[in-house]
This record gives sequence, C-alpha cells and structure tokens, in this order.
Amino acid sequence: MTQIDTAPIVEDKLTVTPLVGKPLGCKVTLPSYCENDPSKLNEQDHKKLFEAVLTYLVVVIPKMDNFSPNSQYNLTRSFDYSISQKDLSKVSYGHEDKILANDKSILKRDLITIKQQPEVHVLGNGQWQDKKYGDDPIDLKHPTHFTFHKDTLPKEKCFNVPEGEIPWTRFYRWHIDSALYKLYPPMITTLLGLKVPPKEKKQLVKYDDDEGNELLVQQAATCFVSGANAFDLLSEEDKELALNTKVMYAPHPYIYISNCKATNDGLTMVNEKKELALDELPPWEEEHIMKLPLIWTNPVTKKHHLQVHGCCVYKMFLPDGTVLELEDARKLIYKWMKPAIAPQNVYAHEWSDGELCVFFNRGVWHSVSGQFDDGEKRLCHQCNIASNDIPKTL
Repeated sequence: MTQIDTAPIVEDKLTVTPLVGKPLGCKVTLPSYCENDPSKLNEQDHKKLFEAVLTYLVVVIPKMDNFSPNSQYNLTRSFDYSISQKDLSKVSYGHEDKILANDKSILKRDLITIKQQPEVHVLGNGQWQDKKYGDDPIDLKHPTHFTFHKDTLPKEKCFNVPEGEIPWTRFYRWHIDSALYKLYPPMITTLLGLKVPPKEKKQLVKYDDDEGNELLVQQAATCFVSGANAFDLLSEEDKELALNTKVMYAPHPYIYISNCKATNDGLTMVNEKKELALDELPPWEEEHIMKLPLIWTNPVTKKHHLQVHGCCVYKMFLPDGTVLELEDARKLIYKWMKPAIAPQNVYAHEWSDGELCVFFNRGVWHSVSGQFDDGEKRLCHQCNIASNDIPKTL
C-alpha cells in the first residue's frame, strides 16, 4: 500500500499579520526563497509588501540583522515607481548633502553615512567601530528634546533616576522625512534597528498638556501616527477646508528654523520671531520652494492623509484665497495635528535587535523619543530617497 504523506503543505510566500491592539502596523514573514532579503522578492510578493506598507502604514520585519546597506537601498528604491531606470544615476538621499551638512541645519547630526552606500545613514547613540563607517570610530548622539524644545523637563526626572522610577521623556519632533525644498518627499523610509535598548527599559512620554496625557514606551521608541486618522479626526467643516488647503515651506526650512525652539509635544515651533531672514539662508531659488497640498491621497487605500511637517510650515493658502502667514499658519496646523497624537492614536514601536521597519512616509508622521544615560548605546541604519512624484489630493 502506498503511504500517503499527511504533512501540511507549507506555501513559500510572504505573509502579512496585522498588529493586535495597535492603531496601525503589521508584521511580515518573508518567504524562504528571498534568503531573508526583501529586496529579492519576486514581483508578486513585492507587490504584496508594497500594498501592506500603504495599507498598514508601518511594516515590521524581524530578524534582519544581516540586512546589508546595499539591500536596504535597493528595497527602499524599489517602492517608488516614479524613479525610472534612467534616473538611477541621479537617485539621492531625501536631502541634499551640502544643505544637510550646513552648520546651521538642525539635521547636521544625521550626516554620518555608509561609505559604500551613502543613501543609507547611521543613527543612534554611543561610539561604534565598523569599516562600513570609515577607519575611525564614529560617535552617535541620540536627539533629545533638551536641545530642541523651548521648555524642557527636569533633568533629574529624565537621567540616572533612582531604581524603581520610570524616566520621563518627550516626543522629539513629529515629522515626515523630506527636504521640503527642491526634492519631493520620499515614498518610503526603511529603518533598521541593529542594536536597541531592551524592551523592559521603559520611559514615560509627558505631553504637558491640559489633559495630562502620558504614554509609556520602550526607551527610544520610534513613534508613529496615521495621517489618515488625523484627517478623520477633523470636523466635517475642517475636512473640507483642509482638502483644498496648500502648505508652503520656507527655503532650506531646517536652516530657517535653526534658532527656534519647539512646542512641548514636538508638533511645531514656538512663535518667538527667531527664524532666520531669507537673505541669511544659503542661496535659494523661487522655483524650488515647496508648496504642497495639505492632504495626500493614498494610492492603495484611496484614503485622505493629513501630511504636513508642522515644524517647517511657512505659510498656508486657504481655498478662499486667504494666506496665513507664519504665526497663524502654525496655530491652525497645530490645532489640526494635536488630536492625532493622543496616546490611543500613537503606535510606539518597541524594537528588538535586527528588526526592520518599512513605513509609508507619505501616510504617517513619526517621532523619535527618549534619552540615554552615559554608556547606553543604540545603532540604526536609515534610508529614504527623494521622489520624482508630487504628492496629490485625489
């Protein structure tokens, strides 16, 4: 008699599992044929991964410790169909290097790149030695609200706290990854957490708002909110207004705000008239100033996303022809952004070593959180690529 094999058939395909109890996000298991490298997915599975990113907004892929910078670049680039084969020699990181390196730019700390793959940047905390970064050790510094916010928390509540106490912290800066001048916002950002704090190491995000909101997170958690949810939370009247509003960003916005300080929640800047004058900025051209729709339509779900960098807003153009100058623009955008970061709306990703987060940069805002005591370390690789596609409201 022929023996019948009753073992279950295991299909070698990509699987998507939504995160339980979270406002957004999913986990992806890769098929074995791609050898734990999502840049090698076949066309069918790549499409499935792309749709998962735009549907769930943040995709988590575990056990990616050996994901190379070249593969990370290839994966990031593969999601943007506006970048044709002939464009590859011109593909660049989401910011111009010469502007990123400007001494006045608030992003200068992000300058460390991987020599063989300069589109991939190195982020984290502490000293690291690796030939990928050069011959000498690199010193990384985790950004904290102490250098960016106008009012800060008591340091004794944040650093070296007594045993049994949970350190306080804040969201650093809610943003989308984009130069917001000359280069259009990247479609996708990939963030690889190579060495991260243990999950049991917690910090308490203080909102310092009238509601007394707090959020318990893993130390240095990366926090995400949905731009679609931000839009849904608006009143019907504000939705109609937002759908037909455009936002202008200052030329070289990260230099323009270099003397300014942020609000306690990292949503926008405090109005103190400390912005640089436009003639104090590096050379700029009118044609490269970004004036973008406030609402971007998700090409997969067709949902409207409120997508804006509140810290870099310069002016807003309302549908009735009204132009809101800097101070009023910040006030309105703050009103519209604030409900989206309520604790129940935030997905604070709790990292494990080797996890890769792939997120829809045109559908979420994100913020780093936390701070480190002396000797504590973190290491991440990040990649995003400027797009040729202009965000649209459909």
